Amino acid sequence: MVAARRLLLLAVTLLLAGAGASAGVSAAPVQTVRVTLRDGRVLVAPARVSTGRVRFVVANAGRTAAAFAVGGRRTRSLRPGASAQLVVSFAKPGRYAYRLLGAATRTGVVTVVAAAAGYTLMQIGTFDQPVLVTAPPGDTHRLFVVEQAGVIRELVDGKLLPSPFLDLSPSVQDDDENGLLSMVFAPDYATSRRFYVYYNDLDGNVHLVEYRTSVGDPDSVDLSSARQILFIEKPYANHNAGMMEFGPDGDLYVAVGDGDAGVKNKPGAFAQTLNDLLGNILRIDPEHGDPYAIPSGNPFAGVPGDRPEIWDYGLRNPWRFWIDQQTGDLYIGDVQLGGPEEVDYVQGNVGGKNFGWPCFQGTVPFDKTATCANPVPPIVQYPHDGSTCAVIGGVTVHDPALPALAGYYLYGDLCTGQIRAFHAVDGKAVNLHPLHLAVPGLDSFGVDAASHVYVMSTNGGVYRLGAASP
Repeated sequence: MVAARRLLLLAVTLLLAGAGASAGVSAAPVQTVRVTLRDGRVLVAPARVSTGRVRFVVANAGRTAAAFAVGGRRTRSLRPGASAQLVVSFAKPGRYAYRLLGAATRTGVVTVVAAAAGYTLMQIGTFDQPVLVTAPPGDTHRLFVVEQAGVIRELVDGKLLPSPFLDLSPSVQDDDENGLLSMVFAPDYATSRRFYVYYNDLDGNVHLVEYRTSVGDPDSVDLSSARQILFIEKPYANHNAGMMEFGPDGDLYVAVGDGDAGVKNKPGAFAQTLNDLLGNILRIDPEHGDPYAIPSGNPFAGVPGDRPEIWDYGLRNPWRFWIDQQTGDLYIGDVQLGGPEEVDYVQGNVGGKNFGWPCFQGTVPFDKTATCANPVPPIVQYPHDGSTCAVIGGVTVHDPALPALAGYYLYGDLCTGQIRAFHAVDGKAVNLHPLHLAVPGLDSFGVDAASHVYVMSTNGGVYRLGAASP
């Protein structure tokens, strides 16, 4: 991943020269709302949309005929199993009533918010190969920027502190795809002072290490507190992945790439195996056990020969994943070999999923000699078309200043730098559209404690997403 970022950086910069990080405005796409009628009940998702044109896709999943009405329009009476569509234009924000018409009449509202004229990226600073932006839970004053070379920088109320928060550069191999790749704060960080880092050592192997900040000084690290949680020996230098996030369950999720791009081993050699930690999303409890405990419910715990840490598998290089803290849904941007690039999704983050590498890239067969049990197809895929090259997984938006993007998942591509959004409804991607923003060398997303969204560039820029002024 990082190797690709470096090799393509010049081409990306030339490709996007002049585009920069500015907002563009174009006609808004038609938004899609799915409506399910079921014997006197109605489910509308999402129930919050922006001004403009909205397509209501209505399906009768009940046993009696029913119709749906909203915005002065209505469907015909739909027999069980039938469906219909309504396209309604909402010119003004407000609460618009809908009605279920049939044996039982039900009412509800669709909330319409003002559509932003566009979006903008405001640069907060320039760093050395930033790969992640994050913040301690509940701390809206501090922001941390992870630099691939092994340094973590800290901003307090927007001002960069002169000394690094943590400097691991003497122990970190900053070469190609190796480096300090992420950090995460424990849910109880305010009292425990615990945080975790994921990096490659000088031999390219993976370390996941716990640290604590110094007692009485949240801006310095007690280096003597270092406790290794995981060590993974790599078969080759690339495909590290490296993202970490605590889920709503309080457990730590860790992305590990398949460890080899096909140099020393066949592509995907470790993605379908369950007796190693490569090509997986792991779930562990670092607060208990020695050095960690296996959370109850891990799908492969107790299976002879399988690693109990594994949560999901069949991944190539899941450089960035995201768990929506409000819904629990899991999104994974898994970088592929020749495309299609893919975003994987699991509603409610149910474990034990196989994402199909190396049998498939997206839904396109790759290795027909491999066996993949019950592979989960991606929610979004897109081809390598000469300008795209590597998916950059992102985050879900819950910034109160961006109501039109509430609940949307953002992602992008390394080579185009374009940021796109979609809403996951019933396991499908709806309202898929670009934000008309380009970041040369786009390589990661992040969120702070106030739910602001950040975007990073291999050029060094870190930007905060905001709404453009009307």
